[in-house]
Amino acid sequence: MSMMTTMLFLGMGTPPAGGGQGGSGMLMMGYMVIIFALFYFMMIRPQQKREKERRAMVASIKAGDRVMFCGGMIGVVATVKDQALTIKVSDTTKVEIIRGAVIRVLGKDEVPVDVENK
Repeated sequence: MSMMTTMLFLGMGTPPAGGGQGGSGMLMMGYMVIIFALFYFMMIRPQQKREKERRAMVASIKAGDRVMFCGGMIGVVATVKDQALTIKVSDTTKVEIIRGAVIRVLGKDEVPVDVENK
């Protein structure tokens, strides 16, 4: 049976004539493939794309960037190491954090949405 015929019967929702039980199994398998494909394109692929963008953002952090990390703290990057960043949170306070804790790089005058209204 050709692929086009199989897709036609999947679209109609009826097994091919003379297929008997084998056609019903193929129909079920076809639906499972379609559901998996939808799941992949709606859930998995966008998540992979966001993670790739996040990794690129974290890798491009340099001294002088203003960052916000997962605890909600905001600071300016003082020094960059392989796996850690030294963040200046006030004139006299510096904190060392791992790169993975950064959730966003902020612009010079950018205020996070949650902080704007308060």
